[in-house]
Amino acid sequence: MRVRSGIAILVLGLAVAAVGCGAPPTPDIEAARTAFTKAATAGAGDYAAASMKAADDAQVALDAELKAQEGKWFKSYAKAKQLAAAVKTAGEKAAADAATGKEKAKADATQAIADAKAALTEAGGLLAKAPKGKGSAADIAALKADLATAATAVTEGEAALGNGRFLEATAKAESARNAAATVKAAVEAAKAAKK
Repeated sequence: MRVRSGIAILVLGLAVAAVGCGAPPTPDIEAARTAFTKAATAGAGDYAAASMKAADDAQVALDAELKAQEGKWFKSYAKAKQLAAAVKTAGEKAAADAATGKEKAKADATQAIADAKAALTEAGGLLAKAPKGKGSAADIAALKADLATAATAVTEGEAALGNGRFLEATAKAESARNAAATVKAAVEAAKAAKK
């Protein structure tokens, strides 16, 4: 009877030890990290910031859970497995949202460059007809320099667009459009003052 009790206690002890020393769900964790990395590489930080933040928050929660389990004698990775699935899902969503965001950013950048070119053409036409008088030559030269700088920004924006840097392309186009608007306003103010 004593031998049976001893064997039962030994078997129970080994079972508890086996459960207590459970291994982390490595395949799930790796799949989660792969999905997270794919989202980051896809540009989710720029083109799908909210989705990337959700993936990042899920990754932080997973890392915290894994760290918490390291310090325990009886480890349980059930929650870690759930959190890994959440990271994977959030990472995949962020990657998909980044692709959609990139397409929208590309369309926005293309439109912004077209608008900037139209604004530069209009401002250049107005500047060519600007009233000339005593002391206006320096002002006209400065406005021409502003338009030249804006034209350079459009060229740089087109290059950025061609290289897939859509946010940069939009920023360059907006800068050029603002410069053209400033030139236009200055010419119109000069015309109004001449009257």
